[in-house]
Amino acid sequence: MVLAAGMGTRLKEFTQNKPKALVEINGKPLIAHVIAKLVEQGFTTIVVNVHHFSNLLIEYLQSNSFGAEILISDESNQLLDTGGGIINAQQFLNGNEPFLVHNVDIISDINLSKLYNHHLSRNPLATLAVSNRESSRKFFFDNEMKLVGWKNFKTNKQIMVSQETALQELAFSGIHIISPSIFKLIKQKGSFSIVDAYLDLCKNHTILGFDTTGSYLLDVGKVESLAEASRFLGQG
Repeated sequence: MVLAAGMGTRLKEFTQNKPKALVEINGKPLIAHVIAKLVEQGFTTIVVNVHHFSNLLIEYLQSNSFGAEILISDESNQLLDTGGGIINAQQFLNGNEPFLVHNVDIISDINLSKLYNHHLSRNPLATLAVSNRESSRKFFFDNEMKLVGWKNFKTNKQIMVSQETALQELAFSGIHIISPSIFKLIKQKGSFSIVDAYLDLCKNHTILGFDTTGSYLLDVGKVESLAEASRFLGQG
């Protein structure tokens, strides 16, 4: 699933008349770059959620061939955030196999197949791609890479489910693998962040971090990142 419903407010003038997913880098929309990576790494069915200028994004997805089946999860009437967006797409995701979730504004060279296979080998509720990099918000993991907490370093808001002190602080990449059994466990309704759900569920269920430190990762949700994304993607 590609999370593409966001308002793209950090991209200012670029999203005044189109969705963030259709902001172009090197002549190609963000959504096309992400889908191309997913197809390259073996994904054959891709769900895309839509909200901001949803008609433009749906038209683009339906009028182009990507080498994969594209399904639309429509949030035109209400933006549901990351957790609510995943729940809203349950009809497409609730099978026997884990599914990958990828933010539309993340450009990376993370090996998604390796991430997916790691999840299969450990069979947790979810596996989060994380890395040791600068970020105002970080997850905390124990020595088995189990999620045990989170902190916003700007506001000092912190949620901890473990009293351990020797913890790893790692930043979330916006890429994760989720087992469909999560749909029976999530209590939140409506619009909510999947991070809140993970912090609630990790008290009784295993949610793992997968360290991708060393891989290239860029959040293209900010104007100043567009030039860097262009350079990276231009290098192939």
